[in-house]
Amino acid sequence: MKTIDELLAEGVAGKRVFVRADLNVPLDGTTITDDGRIRAVRPTVAQLAAAGARVVVASHLGRPKGAPDPAFSLAPAAARLGELLGAEVAFATDTVGESARATVDALADGQVAVIENLRFNAGETSKDDAERGAFADQLAQLADVYVGDGFGAVHRKHASVFDLPARLPHAAGGLIATEVGVLKKLTEDVARPYAVVLGGAKVSDKLGVIDHLLEKADRILIGGGMAYTFLKAKGLEVGTSLLQEDQVPAVRGYLKRAEELGVEFVLPVDVLVAGEFPDLKTKAPANPTTVAADAIPADQEGLDIGPETRKLYAAKLADAATVFWNGPMGVFEHPDYAEGTKAVAQALVDSPAFSVVGGGDSAAAVRILGFDENAFGHISTGGGASLEYLEGKTLPGLAALED
Repeated sequence: MKTIDELLAEGVAGKRVFVRADLNVPLDGTTITDDGRIRAVRPTVAQLAAAGARVVVASHLGRPKGAPDPAFSLAPAAARLGELLGAEVAFATDTVGESARATVDALADGQVAVIENLRFNAGETSKDDAERGAFADQLAQLADVYVGDGFGAVHRKHASVFDLPARLPHAAGGLIATEVGVLKKLTEDVARPYAVVLGGAKVSDKLGVIDHLLEKADRILIGGGMAYTFLKAKGLEVGTSLLQEDQVPAVRGYLKRAEELGVEFVLPVDVLVAGEFPDLKTKAPANPTTVAADAIPADQEGLDIGPETRKLYAAKLADAATVFWNGPMGVFEHPDYAEGTKAVAQALVDSPAFSVVGGGDSAAAVRILGFDENAFGHISTGGGASLEYLEGKTLPGLAALED
């Protein structure tokens, strides 16, 4: 896999360099609520621009239905990238049409442009190879060189991620190189004890990584909505908590296998419950009750790990040498249910372990809850991509960058 340093050594001055970034940032209207992914790709864009490249940045945002949708425009992301670069960033109002061609043609050496949301074109995400390839052909006309630096999308077989690198000389950007290097530390010659913290809503999203990590981790801590499927598998009442009943047999199997392998599975010993889901817009007081994990009332819903579980999890992380964390411990967006996620983040800050926050909601929570990002070993920009890498899957976007 060619690196950006090798590409820069060859010279990029005057060349149109297509950077597949991940600018898929959360928006409140047109206001960016977390610019972490834009900040993560800024160094690669800045390097290329400083070397005289004509940089064409492209990304998806959200899940538009293959047609333009103003709610998913990349215009706010383009403006923020310009602020971070300290230079004007041109913006094309389409992906491969008249605006994109004119905007790219107008670039001078060292200038940067962002083209509109790639998913406004159905060819980007098409499962039909020919349709996807046709869109990649159009994108290739905008560039001379391809740099893959959108780690959050490398697990997708999309036109700009998988098909376009085959049509242009290509290299991996600095962000992708960093992400892959970190993930190798979680899969090859891991420093032990190795603790994994998994949360989030659905246990089905994590079964693949649990299956793979049972062969590698020393202990696995479970929180979030997925914890209630584990508690159910242990025969406990979970009330109206989020539950994937169809996954209970699989979870029982993993608990049994973990015991056989000597991997410690740590489940909540107490939880915060309430009769209804909190209002995340007004953040009105929710007044939850703390109950033991084996005493959840039938008409109550578990929404965060309790204070004893927070202490337990902090203790289980204190002596770890490596920690991977993916998924919040509760509904962290509401202040009454943020303490569990905050406790895990603080435990990672306090631990001497090499800690990796596995993207997605976990990365957002770290920023929303006010933690210094530099206090963690690494905060990934790709939740799904990180998980699939740890599952041992081949990621299309990484395979496409291999020579």
